[in-house]
Amino acid sequence: MEFTDAQIGAWVGSFLWPLFRVASFLMVIPIVGTQLVSMRVRLGLAVLITLVVAPLLPAVPQVDALSFHAFFLTLQQVFIGTLLGFMFVMLMQVFVIAGQMIAMQMGLGFASMIDPSNGVSVAVLSQIYLIAVTLIFLSMNGHLVMFEVLVESFKAWPISTNIIGEGGFGIDLLWEMLMRMTWLFVSALLVALPLVTAVLIVNLSFGIMTRAAPQMNVFSLGFPIGILFGLLIIWVSTSGLVPQFEKISEQTFLFLRQIQEAGLNG
Repeated sequence: MEFTDAQIGAWVGSFLWPLFRVASFLMVIPIVGTQLVSMRVRLGLAVLITLVVAPLLPAVPQVDALSFHAFFLTLQQVFIGTLLGFMFVMLMQVFVIAGQMIAMQMGLGFASMIDPSNGVSVAVLSQIYLIAVTLIFLSMNGHLVMFEVLVESFKAWPISTNIIGEGGFGIDLLWEMLMRMTWLFVSALLVALPLVTAVLIVNLSFGIMTRAAPQMNVFSLGFPIGILFGLLIIWVSTSGLVPQFEKISEQTFLFLRQIQEAGLNG
């Protein structure tokens, strides 16, 4: 049997181009894309998913591997995979930012630790929230939804040499995805608002007491009580964490579904 260069290039391309999108997606998403999972495991998982997904995809364009079209096609797949993974990162970072807001208002902003998943220093309260929502996300089979979104993206944005336009991202769609950063901070503020308001009321109460009785030391009395009251509010509000996460994750999944439908219609 004899194979031409075009046939070999088509076979390699049908596996290589999806691999770039899958691998870039797995390098960014929560849980799998963190430093807790080694690079070899992520690469092996990317190859395994690509082997399963590649036969289901339409024919990929035959492009010379050393041409500029191949370079732009690679950038396109990496860009799409990274941007989709970043949507799920923002879902988790909502509660990290909310934890930072609450910790700063309680006076626990100094209590920080190294996040082993990202290698940066975050507030302990943010780390607690991150662990909790990660377990909730796994219990909801959110990891399966992430892979479903990845597979559906090949239908919404098929592998094509067009970077922008048909087969690629439109300017309006790209801008809409980037503007999700505002949704990140708004959602984090809504999550932290009840606890921040409760701690603010306690601080205002101690301010009034200090004006009424100047001999009371607000620094030695107000800070410990403020922290204890904040911890009490966090304990009481723990029961509402699951409904909050379900609502925010539903918003994320619906947004991803809408942009995929926009890609199919475009």
